[in-house]
Amino acid sequence: MPLSNVFHRLTHHLWYGQKKANLLLLPIEQVYRHSASLMREAYQSGRIASKKLPVPVIVVGNLTVGGTGKTPLTIWLAQFLKSRGFRPGIISRGYGGNVSRQPLGVTFQTPASLGGDEPVIIARRTGCPVYVHPQRVLAGEALLKAHDVDILITDDGLQHHELMRDIEIAVIDGQRGFGNGHLLPAGPLREPVERLEQVDMVVYHSGHPEAEYTMELKGSLATNLKNVCQRKQLTGFIGAPLHAMAGIGNPERFYALLEAQGVSMKTKTYPDHYRYTQHDLEFAGDEALLMTEKDAVKCFHLARDNYWYLPVEAHLSPRFGPDLLALIEHVLNQR
Repeated sequence: MPLSNVFHRLTHHLWYGQKKANLLLLPIEQVYRHSASLMREAYQSGRIASKKLPVPVIVVGNLTVGGTGKTPLTIWLAQFLKSRGFRPGIISRGYGGNVSRQPLGVTFQTPASLGGDEPVIIARRTGCPVYVHPQRVLAGEALLKAHDVDILITDDGLQHHELMRDIEIAVIDGQRGFGNGHLLPAGPLREPVERLEQVDMVVYHSGHPEAEYTMELKGSLATNLKNVCQRKQLTGFIGAPLHAMAGIGNPERFYALLEAQGVSMKTKTYPDHYRYTQHDLEFAGDEALLMTEKDAVKCFHLARDNYWYLPVEAHLSPRFGPDLLALIEHVLNQR
């Protein structure tokens, strides 16, 4: 088993499988907490300046390490804003990619190994300008210089205070919650839960029906990797041998989505942002292999006739869109 797989399983067990944190990690957690607090206070007090861009900036982030549904929400936001007459652009750090010193414009043709898996998906699904760079300020400046956009969405970056933001949206995994409630490395939290009191909108990704804003991911039509014009309903996989593969932040959610539609499968899990080789996929043999879209953008060059992926769509609470537009209008009036 690759070392990355071992680390993924170990951290998941420590953070989500146990109620109490490992005592050996608590002193390191305190160092992390103190350092993060000092950095946050430095930006809030103005001792370290944040960069303000000439258009409103919406940050979609989370408090925990790993996937909560930020990218599907980012795609939804871009499509929603376009439908309301905005010209959105998207910036990202580009996790899983190999970005050079200069910001990179990502298109549907950009290899995921270069631009990152999530930015490539966003570019393919939205048609919006997408730029990536570890320094999101540089990504935003490059995008604004090259494209006529009037609002920016940053996929992740809630803890990246160098870029001044106008609206903060936090996405919470309603099923896994905050794990054992501890900060890194003792737990999955990047910031204390109290940070939610400072954001503008909190979106619970399922598992929290009483929340003000909720999001569900839905998908039922698989796409063939080798021939993307070929589609197949998930129900078409029922009764035949099937392997399901996921290298995302919460793979169990993907498997549960399939099971909810009556699909039975053998599962194989890889770490988030994993870079696949042909050998990694050979476990399926000639039987059908179904993966997430995030995995697919890294596997198109490895495609075989029996490889499929499942695109999903975010569905938000009815109030979310109008409330977001009200926030944007307020921001524009303040500028």
